[in-house]
Amino acid sequence: MTSLDKPTGDTEAEADDARAVTEAALFEAFGGVRGMIETVLPGLLFVTIYTINNDLHLSAIAALGVSLVLVVVRLAMKDTVKHAFSGVFGVAFGVVFAMMTDNAKNFYLPGMLYTLGLGLAYIVTTLAGVPLIGLILGPIFKENLSWRTRNPGRKKAYAKASWAWGLILLAKCAILFPLYWWADTEQLGWVLVTLKIPPFLLAVWLTWVFLAKAPAPIDVFAEMEAAEKAEQEKAERETAERRLADGEAADSQGGRHRKV
Repeated sequence: MTSLDKPTGDTEAEADDARAVTEAALFEAFGGVRGMIETVLPGLLFVTIYTINNDLHLSAIAALGVSLVLVVVRLAMKDTVKHAFSGVFGVAFGVVFAMMTDNAKNFYLPGMLYTLGLGLAYIVTTLAGVPLIGLILGPIFKENLSWRTRNPGRKKAYAKASWAWGLILLAKCAILFPLYWWADTEQLGWVLVTLKIPPFLLAVWLTWVFLAKAPAPIDVFAEMEAAEKAEQEKAERETAERRLADGEAADSQGGRHRKV
């Protein structure tokens, strides 16, 4: 191996590590395959049952029921329930809204409004200099908000990713809201279910691309632990020095007493 080979290998290894860390963080943040299933299944069940028999109450109860089952399964497996719980709340809002208005199409409206608000949040926070994806992923990467002032390359990557999320979600809304007014419940439901996964995967993939090329995150938790350890070691050294000084002073005083 030449002297030029080793740095190249180290660089490739570091890049592989960065990609692995990024993949793990994205998996944790967005729930992975299981999270996608929990997101799609209630809406898919609702539109399937409603397409078959046009029964709003049965469709709504089935969608809410499967959401609760997913939470129970998570709890039984002692797994994180944040994705399943968010699904339950989303389905519950849809069910309540559809029942109150007696309009099955309104089952989808709260989720559509949430998507619109989220898309705007990604754009607005990026324009404000605090891209939302950085606020979401920062704690997972153990960097918190250090990327804002100490890691400009990473802030730029978060900004690009947030732009991607915002524009993708707004493009999705541009398709769904006209359908809400013009299409029937079945058409809207099937289009919405179809658009659940592909835009999400595109946004996650773009986020991975941007962050895999960005500088490594600054582990502020490790920095705080190191600072606490250094402070503790300093205190221990000062204590030991004081004890040594006190011991030497005592020995000196004892020597004077013996001479007297």
